[in-house]
Amino acid sequence: MPRKKILFVIVEGPSDDAALGVLLSRFFDSNVVHIHVMHCDITTELGVTPNNIVSNIGDLVKKFAGRVYKSADFCQIIHIADMDGTFIPNYAVIADASAIRPIYSITEIRTRQKTGIENRNLRKQENLNRLLSTSEIWKIPYQIYYMSCNLDHVLYGKLNSTDEEKENDAYVFAKRYMSDIPGFIQFISESAFSVTNDYQQSWQYIREDLHSLERHTNLGLCFKTEGSDTKATST
Repeated sequence: MPRKKILFVIVEGPSDDAALGVLLSRFFDSNVVHIHVMHCDITTELGVTPNNIVSNIGDLVKKFAGRVYKSADFCQIIHIADMDGTFIPNYAVIADASAIRPIYSITEIRTRQKTGIENRNLRKQENLNRLLSTSEIWKIPYQIYYMSCNLDHVLYGKLNSTDEEKENDAYVFAKRYMSDIPGFIQFISESAFSVTNDYQQSWQYIREDLHSLERHTNLGLCFKTEGSDTKATST
C-alpha cells in the first residue's frame, strides 16, 4: 500500500480547526491531514508583504516537516482565509467612536480607526494577490480559499461572534456533519453562498462590490478538485 501523503491545511484560529478539522480529515482520508492553526491572519500581519509572504508560508511547512519529511511527502497546501471586507471601497468603512472593536455587517464596517482598517485592507489585498499568483510553495501545490465575511458567517450565518460563541458553534457544526460528510460537501458546495464556478473567477467575484462583506465561500472548489462527484453550483 502506498504511503499516505500530507495535506497541509492553514487556518486562522482554533475554532476554525474545531469546525473543519475532522471533516477535512474524513473527506481526504487517503491522505494525512495536518491542520496548522496560525492564531493570526498572516495576510494582515505587520511586516508580511508580497515580497515575503510566500517564503513565510513555506517556512511554516518546512518547520512542520523538520528532518522527518521532504516536499515530496506533501500532496497539497490548502489555505483558508477570512475576507473581513478586504475588498470593499473605503466609503463602506465608517468611522464610529462607539465601536470598541470593528463591527461588521453585509454593507459596512464600523470602527474607531477608519484609517487603520483601510490600511489593513490594502495590505491584505496586496498579499492575497501575491498568493493568488502562486501555484506552488516548496514545490507543493498551493491554493487559497476564502470565507466571507468570515468562517462564522459562512458556516453559521453569524457576524461579530465572541470567542466563546465561535467555540460553541464550531463544536455543534462539527458534530452535525462528522458522520455526514456528503451533507457537509453539499452544504459548502451547493448553498446560495457557494461560489464554485472556477478558482480565478471565484476570486474575481469576491473582489467586486461588497461581496467580501457578504456571505460567500469558494471552499467547495477544493472538494471538486479532489474528484468529488458532488454537484456544485455557482453564485
